[in-house]
Amino acid sequence: MSFKSMIQDMRDEFGSISRKGFRSRSHRVVQDCTVTLDALRQSCWANMPPELLRDVLMRIEASDSSWRPRKNVVACAGVCRSWREIMKEIVKTPELCGKLTFPISLKQPGPRDNLVQCFIRRNRSSQTYHLYLNLTEASNDDGKFLLAARKCRRPTCTDYIISLNAEGVSKGCSTYIGKLRSNFLGTKFTIYDAQPPNAGAKVSKCRSTRLIGIKQVSPRIPTGNYPVGHISYELNVLGSRGPRRMLCVMDAIPASAVEPEGVAPTQTEFIPVNIDSFPSLPFFRSKSTRMDNFLSGPLPSPKDEVLTLKNKAPRWHEQLQCWCLNFNGRVTVASVKNFQLVASVGDEAGQEHENVILQFGKVGEDVFTMDYQYPISAFQAFAICLSSFDTKIACE
Repeated sequence: MSFKSMIQDMRDEFGSISRKGFRSRSHRVVQDCTVTLDALRQSCWANMPPELLRDVLMRIEASDSSWRPRKNVVACAGVCRSWREIMKEIVKTPELCGKLTFPISLKQPGPRDNLVQCFIRRNRSSQTYHLYLNLTEASNDDGKFLLAARKCRRPTCTDYIISLNAEGVSKGCSTYIGKLRSNFLGTKFTIYDAQPPNAGAKVSKCRSTRLIGIKQVSPRIPTGNYPVGHISYELNVLGSRGPRRMLCVMDAIPASAVEPEGVAPTQTEFIPVNIDSFPSLPFFRSKSTRMDNFLSGPLPSPKDEVLTLKNKAPRWHEQLQCWCLNFNGRVTVASVKNFQLVASVGDEAGQEHENVILQFGKVGEDVFTMDYQYPISAFQAFAICLSSFDTKIACE
């Protein structure tokens, strides 16, 4: 049997097993787990030597470089503990490999040398927003689902609940990962992470801190709302022409992260909250609750400056009679929502980096592109883009 046919045989065998586990309903979890274990005991791949297993998994990871074939990597990570641990060592972070593989990749900074191309679909009737990864260069492909958000209006503010689940978007769901909250005017926003971004993070003391259905595992690592970023839009009470002016302060990212040798904190694993959390993501469970296991990279101290992003100043086009930015073909419809964010240099006015960290723009009636790169994550980029959808009084 050739090596290629051996890998294909293994993919088919474990692919059918993983699909059973992932698609089961809650009352069938125990039964499906038993079936999976029995199948693994009878499988010829269950007792593979570690060296051979690592070599096989490395070849699978290298061959499946893009979605949809990359789902084979996820399937292998969900087979058993030994497969999961080896695959977690093989798969690198988006910063190093430029790929989004596991859900934790959405909390990790993007690649340094290129933008991750995504798009957002807005559903006006349900007030939901779905983030997808572009599978091709075309902006109208089906895409790989990444995140979902739902708009919740309140008397004094607006919340955007962000979840890993496209169907059940609520704070009571175990796939809830954070939210965006605006003030009454829609001019100031706060990004909250459900997981602590660093060891010294403090949970926000707001009424919505508690998470329904999610239990606390360790007193040292509570689950709640951790502010990781603040977004503000400049008021335009005089009604002057031009795009919106915005400023983003990323509390969990040091300003030095945009430098060539700079490093941003990176979450390496979701903190387990209870045995029932993340039922469809078994490869993220861990017995350890130590903070060191979930974060890598330096943590910003109170003395360090945090990363500040501001929208890149557009140029006025005399012939077109409009404000223009170079989106390199990724934006096709003029809109006040379109923006590009660059890192601000110090406190000097007008000083900014040329490298675009996040760009967002309209390409259809309810379709918008979202491209991001290091040092922000897909979750942070999505939250920033959601702020552009909110109604803003006296900002336009």
